[in-house]
Amino acid sequence: MAKNDSDSTDNKGYDASKIQILEGLEAVRKRPGMYIGSTSITGLHHMIWEVLDNAIDESMAGHCDRIEVSINDDGSVSVEDNGRGIPVDKHAKTGKSALEVVLTVLHAGGKFGGDESGYKVSGGLHGVGVSVVNALSTKLIAEVFRDGNHYQQSFKMGVPTADVKIIGKSNKRGTKITFFPNFDIFDTVEFDYKTIKTRCRQQAYLTKEVHLFLKDMRADPNKRDAFYFENGIVSYINHLNEGKDRFGEVFYVEKDVPEGKIEVALQYTDTFQEVIYGFANNIFTPEGGMHITGFKSALTRTLNSFARKSELMKEKDENFQADDTREGLTVVVSVKLADPQFEGQTKSKLGNAEMRTAVETVINQSLNDFLEENPDSAKAIIGKCMLTARARMAAKAARDSIVRKGALEGMTLPGKLADCTSKDPVASELFIVEGDSAGGSAKQGRDREYQAILPLKGKILNTEQARLDKVLSNEEIKSLVIALGTAIGDVFNMEKLRYHKLIIMTDADVDGAHIRTLILTLFYRYFREIIEKGYLYIAQPPLYKLSKGKKGWYVQSEEEKNTIVDREQIDAKNVQRYKGLGEMNPEQLWETTMDPEKRNLLQVNIEDAEESDRIFEVLMGSMVPPRKKFIQTHAKSVVNLDV
Repeated sequence: MAKNDSDSTDNKGYDASKIQILEGLEAVRKRPGMYIGSTSITGLHHMIWEVLDNAIDESMAGHCDRIEVSINDDGSVSVEDNGRGIPVDKHAKTGKSALEVVLTVLHAGGKFGGDESGYKVSGGLHGVGVSVVNALSTKLIAEVFRDGNHYQQSFKMGVPTADVKIIGKSNKRGTKITFFPNFDIFDTVEFDYKTIKTRCRQQAYLTKEVHLFLKDMRADPNKRDAFYFENGIVSYINHLNEGKDRFGEVFYVEKDVPEGKIEVALQYTDTFQEVIYGFANNIFTPEGGMHITGFKSALTRTLNSFARKSELMKEKDENFQADDTREGLTVVVSVKLADPQFEGQTKSKLGNAEMRTAVETVINQSLNDFLEENPDSAKAIIGKCMLTARARMAAKAARDSIVRKGALEGMTLPGKLADCTSKDPVASELFIVEGDSAGGSAKQGRDREYQAILPLKGKILNTEQARLDKVLSNEEIKSLVIALGTAIGDVFNMEKLRYHKLIIMTDADVDGAHIRTLILTLFYRYFREIIEKGYLYIAQPPLYKLSKGKKGWYVQSEEEKNTIVDREQIDAKNVQRYKGLGEMNPEQLWETTMDPEKRNLLQVNIEDAEESDRIFEVLMGSMVPPRKKFIQTHAKSVVNLDV
């Protein structure tokens, strides 16, 4: 029987009183992810970026040349600059001090004024940044140094505990913000020094002649890292290309345009990957946007035009395609504009259409001038692009036969794959196992309902130094690609991934680590979205089995083994060392490494793409000296080495 709307009980109790109006900072605490992206460690660090952005804004405006970031031993973080200092006088509209308004009202700050005292360009989270940090902190202390005075105001959960007051005299100037993240909101409140260091260095590259200091009071209070780059993003390019063979000099242009300011630096290397970093008002835009679109368009057009008119390209040669001009390219595109339109609350993409045309115009003219004025660099760059174009055309037929027209999809699943019965990717997992012996044990020990096994024979190709056609000529890699179901290259389709848990399972020795690194390199270079989605894991098989009477322990490290041996008084002859996965029978492999109830998996993630890219280049690239230096530097940290 259909319900009659007039006498339905569904609406009982649902009236105007149930409609919530979240005002001000209450809305931030209710939905923190809307303002800082997430409550994970990424969101936690975003709190620092918001306060740091304000200091960088002062520097971009020419009022600040020194910024200090401190991770304190009480769980707080402080950011201090020597800028003008946030105003503390009474705000006419609210009757409160300007400092309190900035720290408690969304969309309040010096970024919206139309006069010369406001910021012409700024980062920050659309002006809500520091107030959001206040809302998500149990405590925040704001200190202002200006007009010969030292002012202070404290806040608890975003609410002022007292009015701003003078606590002393001072000849300093600037602002210092100290905040304590709310333990109840964030998944973790442990700041990562390396992540913060990378961000500080990046901001120093992007803001010429600012002195940026970082110290960690949790470790050594006397130690601090200092960043200062007179050459700005040219130094950034040199940093990114460290350890790589390079083609030509660094190209650099800085130009003021009606739309704002444009800075671009680029250089080519002998690698196969492109490294493109885009910034708008010093905010990293990982998804690019109009400034990156304009750059790419101008790059291809300018290189084709120059190659033709300089006769470095023959009349019969085809024009370079966009990919030809970006292979091995490292570029930083930094734009500054008065009214940036970011897509998404966390500013992942720049949407200002006018900046596309502005960047195109600047690059068309300045890159052409650079090529004409630097003939050796021009020949090296055009030669690099021509080499890439020839390789692309030579490999086209082979690649098409493998990748195009659904060839990978049409192939039957590899015979060595022991698939699971489940067809639900969310519930299914694929173990990528080193060797047929371990693969045999894994196939017998697995849960066939949702666990698939793919043994790989030997060491796969090092994909750091290989183009796609060579990658797919490797039978082991081809088997893996077919098993994944996504295809590869420009026809990669994430939606067709057959498993949402991909688990690398190799021996706990040097060879196993090498094979694991080769597989990680393949995923990083050709299946990065799988890593970004959180679908790639590393299994943690035990190194030892300890026995005493009827009791037994599986342990994964030398330290853990020694602790248990000493505690339980275990005789050394009961200690079994596993040289490989193949030594374990199916039951042991299930119990120690595959059982979801007992296993220990490490999830692979890319918190810092720049650092990850550098490490893969050092470990897997063609340059020997950087790899030798890396090994020498980290040799002492190797706990156990099998030879």
